[in-house]
Amino acid sequence: MLKIRLQRIGKRGQAYFKVIVTEHTQKPKGQYLELLGSYDPHKNELAVDSEKVKHWLGQGAKMSKTINNLLVGKGVIEGEKVQVWKPKKKKGGKPPAEASPAKAIPTAEAKPETAEQKNEELKEESKAEEPAIDTAENVVAAP
Repeated sequence: MLKIRLQRIGKRGQAYFKVIVTEHTQKPKGQYLELLGSYDPHKNELAVDSEKVKHWLGQGAKMSKTINNLLVGKGVIEGEKVQVWKPKKKKGGKPPAEASPAKAIPTAEAKPETAEQKNEELKEESKAEEPAIDTAENVVAAP
């Protein structure tokens, strides 16, 4: 199966890409059938031959997700962008409480989750335990 994809060139820290047509089993830096253009991510410039891209798409070549998004964004082809990456799932396995409110069981006393909330709760408890000072009754008149 033919694939239109990027081939990285340039030095370390100075990436530039060729837009190529290659067999999907070829190595990314291997041989390619045709050079369609180039992409400079530093200047966000995409220079491709739209006639050649449409020709290869007509021949049944598939595009990588990144190339699809670049070509759609620059208006070379019509279509919708696709999601290239997915965010990593957080460890812990527990879904957030907001996600499933029907399954949440109300508790008598909710535990604070952050350190700030714990500190505020401790302050409130210490204020409740302190005796109220009534200044009018506790003041002793000086002779």
